[in-house]
Order: sequence, then C-alpha cells, then structure tokens
Amino acid sequence: MQIKRYWLMVRMAFIRSGFRRAEFARRKGIYNAIGENVMIQSRKIPLYSRLIRFHNNIMVASNVTFLTHDVTHNMLNKAFPDNKFTEKIGCIEIMDNVFIGANSTILYNIRIGPDAIVAAGSVVTKDVPENTVVGGNPARVIGTFDDYVKKRLSDLNTYPEDLKPKGKRIKPELAVHEWEKFDAKN
Repeated sequence: MQIKRYWLMVRMAFIRSGFRRAEFARRKGIYNAIGENVMIQSRKIPLYSRLIRFHNNIMVASNVTFLTHDVTHNMLNKAFPDNKFTEKIGCIEIMDNVFIGANSTILYNIRIGPDAIVAAGSVVTKDVPENTVVGGNPARVIGTFDDYVKKRLSDLNTYPEDLKPKGKRIKPELAVHEWEKFDAKN
C-alpha cells in the first residue's frame, strides 16, 4: 500500500494546479471525501489519508501537514517492554469556507470551521470553532472570520486592475508599485 501512496505522490508532483490536484485526489479516492472548489497545494499524501475529509470551498496552501497518527507508541514500547502501547490515530475534518495557511500542521481528531482561517505556520492542536481566525503554536483564536472579511472588503490598499497578476506571474510594473507602497509606509 505504501508503494501506491508514493506512486500517487509522484503523479501529484506533476499536477501544477492545486484545484486539479484536489480533483485527482477525489478521482483516486485518496481522501475520505473532497467537496467542491477545493485547492490542495501540497503534493504530500498523509499516512492514513482516508481519515481526512474536505468539505466545500477549501484552500490548503503549500507545505501543510496533516497528521492522522502519532508514533510515540514505538518509543514507549521500547521504554516499557512489559506494556503494549498501540498507535494513536484519528480523523481530520475541514468544514466549508476554510483557508489553511502555508507550513501549518493539523493534528488528528481535529475539526476546522466552517468559516475559519488558519494562519501560516500554525500548529492546530484543538478544534477550530466556526467563524474564527487562529494562529500560532499552539494555534489560538486571534480574530473572527467576519471581521477578516470586513477588513478585506474595506482594504483600499490594492493595485490597479491592469496590473493584476496573470498565470502566477506579476508584471515588472506591479513589482515597482508594490515596492513603492512598501517603502512609503516604512
């Protein structure tokens, strides 16, 4: 079974779009479920990936790690040979309208959202309640989803529409524009 998992990861490595990667995972039955409008940037397939369920409108950024198990039982069995420790496993469920930032780690027996944001680099050790933004290690509530949406809607710090990034590339003029804004505030 491990060979199949590695083979699927190799195949996923060549799929450039996170949306297409999620669709491939859905077709191959890699996860328990994948809803509509799901983007998975990571090319890693977690061990016990069938214990992970994605609902709708979910964006998973690069290098997010889903841990469906731990291996402390190996150490404990060596340290305490008269006892028999078993591997702990658990499910991860990502509800509707969730963003998980780059380099985050999601532990097992966790439910995130709906309407939640996990900030980049977070370590999620407890359920993420509905309508929250969490961040840190361990992840803690740092705001509400509704407040984040309001802030983004009122954010006038944007760029001209004709400079909009296309094909995952930016025009040199957009880089100049962004550096000018950055330097002006510092």
